[in-house]
Amino acid sequence: MHYYTFNIGDYRGATAHLSNEEDLAYRRLLDMYYDTEKKIPADTQWVARRLRLDSKIIDDVLTDMFEKQEDGWFNARCDEVIAQYHAMAEKNRANGKLGGRKKNPVGNPMETDSQPIVKATINQELITNNQVNTNICPPDGELEEKLPDCEHKAVIGLYHQHLPTLRKVEVWNTTRHGYLRQRWREVAIELSQGKTIHTDDVLNWWQDFFKHIAHSKFLTGKINSKDGRAFTADLEWILKPSNFAKIVEGKYHGTQ
Repeated sequence: MHYYTFNIGDYRGATAHLSNEEDLAYRRLLDMYYDTEKKIPADTQWVARRLRLDSKIIDDVLTDMFEKQEDGWFNARCDEVIAQYHAMAEKNRANGKLGGRKKNPVGNPMETDSQPIVKATINQELITNNQVNTNICPPDGELEEKLPDCEHKAVIGLYHQHLPTLRKVEVWNTTRHGYLRQRWREVAIELSQGKTIHTDDVLNWWQDFFKHIAHSKFLTGKINSKDGRAFTADLEWILKPSNFAKIVEGKYHGTQ
């Protein structure tokens, strides 16, 4: 895939915590992922050389925005969009064998096998003309299947209710807004699995998630980390992609 659309506002909101160098690295990593349609190679030194960037910056961005697997760095949203693109391309080819689509009204160019039109179903906006979207979170309501809008205040309320010893949320900036909206969508999509879900379904998941965190002595500062200092999580830290995945997997619950 050689083209993708880019939503400036949503990208800015989800990457505001990145430095200029990290932002450049993230953009180039996305380009590599979509261009090769493969995971980012595990050899980050090789990746850094190809992208002409410092290897430490590459490592930091991969850890923050991607998921490390045995065969490389994985991004669920990129994989989902790539799969949807190929599915739609195959559908267009099948339509072509049946005589093609009905003629479009004047002024609306016809899509072809090399220019499919795809609607994304996970954290993406409309994708057109062989383009892939790099949005972290698109505007609400643009998924193929309607998902409940992110209830920021309700989730923050559940966080305060079930984790009263953690740092209270005093400021809700664009970075935190983007993190939560991204995690909300991922959870909603996972819960939907082809069925209709409602706001309460997603909020119930978040309530159980915060209860899960409350059972971790490490995350709640009840035991010291390896350097001897007590660590206490906060909501922004919890919502970062790599931290969120580890919490869901129970990696911070080893000591009870």
